[in-house]
Amino acid sequence: MERRHEVLFEQLHTYRRELMKVVEDVSEDEADIVPDGFNNNIRWNLGHVVLDQYLWIRVLTKEDMPVPMSFNQWFGYGTNPSHFTDETPSLSELISLLQEQPRFIEQQYRDRLEEEYPPTDMGMHTLEQVLVRTIFHEGLHMGAIQAIKRQAANRYR
Repeated sequence: MERRHEVLFEQLHTYRRELMKVVEDVSEDEADIVPDGFNNNIRWNLGHVVLDQYLWIRVLTKEDMPVPMSFNQWFGYGTNPSHFTDETPSLSELISLLQEQPRFIEQQYRDRLEEEYPPTDMGMHTLEQVLVRTIFHEGLHMGAIQAIKRQAANRYR
């Protein structure tokens, strides 16, 4: 594996560990708070991170995702917690999925990062490009989760 690919996977694992640290003290109830000024909660943001990474890989490779298509109904673009059902994964289930995801992606795709595919609507045509985009996207949602935590904490002072 090329050094830049090793670095990419190091980043995938490192940023996921950072996200896990941000939510390690969040309870199931706290994960469902939608503070004033926000459209979503922590649970939605975590589910969206899981979905986004797999969805972009699927868009590129046309391969099935290791999460049910119902994730789109709960965590897809434009959804919010009002779309949740009794089947929507809990915080603890999402944390397990998030912890497993980087290992799964590395095992499945480490030797395929430079394979060429028809470009996505964003012009990405390799898994390497998709992973760069999804790591950036994860950082955006980590920031949203941190903001939700701060707002929720202020609400209960």
